[in-house]
Amino acid sequence: MTTLTDRPNTALLVVDVQNGVMAGTHNREGVIANVATLVDRARAAGTTVVWVQHHSDEFPRGSEKWQYVPELVPAESEPVVHKAYADSFDDTDLEAVLAEHRVGSLVVSGAQTDACIRGTLHGAIARGYDATLVADAHTTEDLSEWGAPTPDKVIDHTNLCWDHHTAPGRRAGTIKTEAVTFG
Repeated sequence: MTTLTDRPNTALLVVDVQNGVMAGTHNREGVIANVATLVDRARAAGTTVVWVQHHSDEFPRGSEKWQYVPELVPAESEPVVHKAYADSFDDTDLEAVLAEHRVGSLVVSGAQTDACIRGTLHGAIARGYDATLVADAHTTEDLSEWGAPTPDKVIDHTNLCWDHHTAPGRRAGTIKTEAVTFG
């Protein structure tokens, strides 16, 4: 259904599941376990897994905070996209990577829900991709001290909004880890 021509394939996008990002996030272990399940299923089906890795002053390249969590290790053959902005498409080679693999549909997981996940979902839909959010495979930290809802509410609200998101000629929506199939 994607509006991108000749893009029949799906990719799993693993966004910013890095030590510094995941430290103190809501349901860290459960989300990492769900992402690991998704990665295993995608690999078994021959589906492209694309890893997105954020860098900034807070997460300098090569630092411990910048590294992926030890529970998740990208395979040598899997592309890694380095980014400095919330939208994984902005000023990165993500579009080129997806074009190379003829990907028109994304299954999105990772962190943080209220920043990089939302930014990437909207960036994908705006660029013509179908974008499905794995409802129980994304998370965020607690920013309620600064007026944000608690993390569980941020996650619930994002799932609610994305499940009902529409765009002409594209699909959005949510799915639970247990229901995700590739291939």
